[in-house]
Amino acid sequence: MILFLQILLIVSSLLLILLVLLHRGRGGGLSSLFGGGMQSSLSGSSVVEKNLDRLTLFVGAVWLIAILGIGLMLKL
Repeated sequence: MILFLQILLIVSSLLLILLVLLHRGRGGGLSSLFGGGMQSSLSGSSVVEKNLDRLTLFVGAVWLIAILGIGLMLKL
């Protein structure tokens, strides 16, 4: 079980780094290369940015669960 959590932690860490780098900063970002420059008419952020935010939050939650799981396994 701990091996699975360690692999999950490594994969989620790499995905989290990639997703954070894709976010638009102050002066644009890598997300504008993939259609992030098109603005939605209803709000200030595009559909791509909203989906990127959701995916980043999901991967962050998986990362947190993996960290807590490894910590609990090592404590036992």
